[in-house]
Amino acid sequence: MSRRLIIAATAVALLAGCASQNPYDSQSQDSGSGMSKTAKYGGLGALAGAVAGAAIDHNNRGKGALIGAAVVGAGAAGYGYYADKQEKALRASMANTGVQVQREGDQIKLIMPGNITFATDSSSIAPSFYSPLNNLAGSFKQYNQNLIEIVGYTDSTGSRQHNMDLSQARAQSVATYLTSQGVDPSHVSVRGAGPDQPIASNADANGRAQNRRVEVNLKPLPGAQYQQQ
Repeated sequence: MSRRLIIAATAVALLAGCASQNPYDSQSQDSGSGMSKTAKYGGLGALAGAVAGAAIDHNNRGKGALIGAAVVGAGAAGYGYYADKQEKALRASMANTGVQVQREGDQIKLIMPGNITFATDSSSIAPSFYSPLNNLAGSFKQYNQNLIEIVGYTDSTGSRQHNMDLSQARAQSVATYLTSQGVDPSHVSVRGAGPDQPIASNADANGRAQNRRVEVNLKPLPGAQYQQQ
């Protein structure tokens, strides 16, 4: 009976996610899967909730699984819907700016290339960078239920310590500007990664240019209530 209830709870949450009136479903399908992110997160959340609920309620594991699936699945589906809308808005605001918007599971990542962000060996915001940052600040004020991690990167030229310091300073410059435009500073963190995690080869100029970048990672805000509206 407990196994059947867990399966039923997961299925209910999956169906609820699939049936939600999400106007962005067509924009947020996993490639080849045919399943919206809202439904996917709802189902995965329901499964995790079912396992947790069953573990908590030792006397009635089936009932605990059903309650856990309903509560956690609804929250995960709610965030999936929220992130679908935010992703669409970010893609629109970042169009033709050079900033890439990527969706990785339940996170949204913005990649800001070095050719629009900072001059060589500088942490002063380049003139071409203000427009994307202004658009970003506007989006973050509208969609304000995220943790915002800003990470600076460099290529491998020069000493590691200099690159670590420079990447930290660049990430801080972005954070300072965004908060000056009204973004909640309590949601923002910064980190300098220097030459770590390159996305291209440092052996040629083109690869080094790709590695000189700032990334903004958006994650769910702990305790936030993500409603499907």
